[in-house]
Amino acid sequence: MFQYLSLGLLWAPFFLAGLARADDNEKAGPNDNKPPAGFTALFNGTDLNGWQGLVEWNKRAKDPAKYAEQVEAANKKFLPHWQVIDGLIVYDGKGQSLQTAKDYGDFELYVDWKILPKGDSGIYLRGQPQVQIWDSDTLGDTLKEDRGKGSGGLWNNPKGSKGKQPLEKADNPVGRWNSFHIIMKGELVTVILNGKKVVDEAPLANYWEKGKPLPAKGPIELQHHGDKLWFKNIYIKELN
Repeated sequence: MFQYLSLGLLWAPFFLAGLARADDNEKAGPNDNKPPAGFTALFNGTDLNGWQGLVEWNKRAKDPAKYAEQVEAANKKFLPHWQVIDGLIVYDGKGQSLQTAKDYGDFELYVDWKILPKGDSGIYLRGQPQVQIWDSDTLGDTLKEDRGKGSGGLWNNPKGSKGKQPLEKADNPVGRWNSFHIIMKGELVTVILNGKKVVDEAPLANYWEKGKPLPAKGPIELQHHGDKLWFKNIYIKELN
């Protein structure tokens, strides 16, 4: 019996290491990347069709005639850092943001995301920052007023404005998947994180032209902040 116990203890580290690798290499499930009724998949689970490298809204608006040229340059420089692996969008943290090739106005959007400790990202709406994604427990050390308040807030809104901070912390533990349901109508944004409403019809500020109305349409972006990221189940329904 002692011999069998010894063998079990001998193999235990390799078994646990295998579990860790399996978690690191998580794959999309059989029901992932399949849009619900009335929604369109922005990510098909196979490739980055419909996505492009970042051209920031202010640069695009400044010289629209050069937009196609800017997109081509951004694709060459940034797309290699965004890959589709086992049905997931995986970002290595070394490039720049990913954005939809199409512009959107009013919509409902679903996005599943995952970060690592100290991770920081966000979802840009109409090219504007942002619905915040972050490990606020850790990053709060440098942003003391926001320590532990969680993801989902409209972080780039003016200080003290509605929606800048989430109504409650609804994040799953770092390293696990989280789900956003974002509704945008006019300038108002509602954010539901893991089934809990964290922003309730708050106006999103125009970041690039402060004080002016939001553009009527713009791209949706997955934000680069120098961290490894995972995304899946990105669905949209455009609203009239």
